Amino acid sequence: MNITDTKIEGLKIIEPRIFPDDRGYFYESYNEKKYREAGIDATFVQDNQSFSAKGTLRGLHGQADPFAQGKLVRVLQGRVLDVAVDIRKNSPTFGQYLTVELSGENHKQFWVPPGFLHGFITLEDDTIFTYKVTNYYDKASEIGMVWNDPTLNIDWQTDISKLLLSPKDEILPTFTDFKSPF
Repeated sequence: MNITDTKIEGLKIIEPRIFPDDRGYFYESYNEKKYREAGIDATFVQDNQSFSAKGTLRGLHGQADPFAQGKLVRVLQGRVLDVAVDIRKNSPTFGQYLTVELSGENHKQFWVPPGFLHGFITLEDDTIFTYKVTNYYDKASEIGMVWNDPTLNIDWQTDISKLLLSPKDEILPTFTDFKSPF
């Protein structure tokens, strides 16, 4: 497996080694030892999964301490554009974001540690998105930022005129109004 650091410290892209044959393929989707050696020193406590139609945008979400979460995300079926926004106030990349295309075909994973907001948009129907988290969800610790914030100016790389959004995601604060707990 190949684990690559990105231009934003802490974010990592994981590309597993695929072993295809006439029956299909096999790959190791998680190996604690290899992840720890690459700097992902995480204990996962829960797995989550979503199923979404094309054009579904989920995010930008996170959790504040004491329930801050690291997320190891991947797509089992379909495609997403995955986004992480650095909200660590003392970080040289505070307010910057990184996008990664994850799909059931490329098998890539994305490590998003605590101190980031996370979201994604589905690029295909019937997309199955799954992720491991390092802490349990706590409603009182939930934080977020509106997906179309003009300061962040995230390039979602797809037609955003027909998005499927939750009511909660439509009313999140802007970058200017957001108070980072990190």
